[in-house]
Amino acid sequence: MIGDVLTSTIICEALTNKYTDATIDYLVNSNTKPVILENPYFHNIIEFKNEYRDSKKAFYSFLKDIKKSKYDLVIDAYGKLESNLISYFSKAPKRISFYKWYTQFIYTEVIRRKPEPITNASIAIENRLRLVHNEDELVTNIIRPKIFLKDKEKKTSKSYLETNGITAERKLIMISVLGSEMRKTLPFEYMATVIDEIVSSTKANILFNYIPNQEADAKAIYELTSEVTKEHIHFNVFGKSLREFIAILSHCDALIGNEGGAVNMAKALDKSTFTIFSPWIIKKDWNMFEDGHQHDSVHLHDFKPELYGDKTPKEMKDQALELYKSLSTELIIPKLKSYLKKLNR
Repeated sequence: MIGDVLTSTIICEALTNKYTDATIDYLVNSNTKPVILENPYFHNIIEFKNEYRDSKKAFYSFLKDIKKSKYDLVIDAYGKLESNLISYFSKAPKRISFYKWYTQFIYTEVIRRKPEPITNASIAIENRLRLVHNEDELVTNIIRPKIFLKDKEKKTSKSYLETNGITAERKLIMISVLGSEMRKTLPFEYMATVIDEIVSSTKANILFNYIPNQEADAKAIYELTSEVTKEHIHFNVFGKSLREFIAILSHCDALIGNEGGAVNMAKALDKSTFTIFSPWIIKKDWNMFEDGHQHDSVHLHDFKPELYGDKTPKEMKDQALELYKSLSTELIIPKLKSYLKKLNR
């Protein structure tokens, strides 16, 4: 997932700071590569291609190439079967990953995830850094994920926005209108009301973040907004690729909407965010650097903890669509208004 890959770049930066003369390779799924281009904290991107999943022969050939590289240290932040096998076949003398009942047989060192954050960086950040730093070093070595763009990319995207009548004279807000799945997507009518409030409070230009196969759903949300709001939405202004999306996002004042990779990318570009968490996502895992000013969020648990009890995230996930109905705009709007007031300053 893009958010995971972007967040895990902090491991590469931590290693660069700790081992200044080391050569660092970053292994990622091919489709996530655009989000880490130009990052100076690793030397090589190793792509895990789809064919390695489709063909055992291709995967075995890949494993042999990893072994030939003779790594001194392998850090596995993913912790699934594929990365388990890659780590084991690397034969690196030092192999580190998170604790699971079987990982002690694969790795030379296993790190236990901590369930509670000790900073506002989030559990996702802190636990990844535990793969590099001991507990005494952690707080003084917190790192924020970063995205790096070329000047040419910024200039091209700025020109594209200006061609569509979007300039810096009015605030520009990206709306993450849809999650990666319906269980991570605020009900359409709720999202439309949220967008109406954003336009009413800011008079901003609005861009929608969606991928091609989500266009019909994004259009459905657009149609639910008020006629005044529609005048502010530039529905057909969007990046044709992930890299183009990032470049356009770099010119926005804020990203508001469903929790997911877009929120993580906005934060990595140092853009203000307001996140609407799905009821089943554990907020403390992913509310990175939330301070109530530049970054804020809402979660159903903030308002109605009695709905949760001792249910597991999996149980909540199964009930997500029903639980979303309880995260009404009456709960979201007051906090959103406070956030927008700070954004307008």
